[in-house]
Amino acid sequence: MLRREFLQGSAIVGASLVLPRILRASSGMWAEGGERKIAKVLTARSTMVQNTPVIRSFAGNHTDLVSPWVMLDEFGPMRVEPGTLGMDIQAHPHAGVTPTTYLISGSGRHTDSLANDIVYWKGEFMLFSSGRGAIHEEVSSNELRRDGGTVHGFQIWLNTPAVEKFSDPNTVIHGTDETPIVVVDDATVKVMIGSLEGCISPVFTFSPAFYFHVELPAGGRLDLPVDPVHNAFVHMIEGQLEGEGRQLLNDEQLALYERGGDVMRFHALEDSEFLVLGGQPLNEPLVNYGPFVMNSQDQINACIRNYRAGLMGQL
Repeated sequence: MLRREFLQGSAIVGASLVLPRILRASSGMWAEGGERKIAKVLTARSTMVQNTPVIRSFAGNHTDLVSPWVMLDEFGPMRVEPGTLGMDIQAHPHAGVTPTTYLISGSGRHTDSLANDIVYWKGEFMLFSSGRGAIHEEVSSNELRRDGGTVHGFQIWLNTPAVEKFSDPNTVIHGTDETPIVVVDDATVKVMIGSLEGCISPVFTFSPAFYFHVELPAGGRLDLPVDPVHNAFVHMIEGQLEGEGRQLLNDEQLALYERGGDVMRFHALEDSEFLVLGGQPLNEPLVNYGPFVMNSQDQINACIRNYRAGLMGQL
């Protein structure tokens, strides 16, 4: 794919400026016990990333409520028949952002301009910290293409603070044995990023963030502690939850929470699986253009020039 074509067809299209502002609650009273209030519930939309169908919860919007995260895609479940191509997201650049990849089934292959060639499997967690700019490719593993199977996972972008936007790019993968698993109330929680109940993920981030994979059986309840000044949101994978205010959360929905409370409460009406993410809002200008997430249009222009000149490397 030509560099110009990729930039025009990228996941976050166009440049937009979102100035930092303080979010204020606009409805209702705070729940007792410091419970977080749900600000809005959205339904993810279906789209394509090259040949791969995804559902997208957000991409470059709702910044007040999701920072330091900037995009959330769920890909699959995608059935790969033996001898077929499977997922084939060809070489493309990033700068100023860390795409994270996490599979709950199947396997994939990551190659990048940093000379990495990594096959990753269910439960492993990978971060591609693009810094000043690097190129990567995400495809189905040779094993999955040969034998067939189902791939299902997430690519979720973590924004990079301004002071680190032009840091050296880096790719890190964490095995399943590195991920803490915590039982909280009736829930089983994998701590992909951050800490919970004294268990700390080994994953490094430039700013405070958290990323939890939660399984809650039907009838189960979970009180999840959260820092009152941090953003927090929920992406439903499957099942049905009752959240704050008895709001129902179903498959492929996203619940964005107001800041101010120190606990998120859930009751599962069905066996439920969901992600809870958030962190310290960066409160910095955000300008995004396709795969580049920066703080000014001048920085975006520099990324485009560097990419077209081949300065972000080659696979």
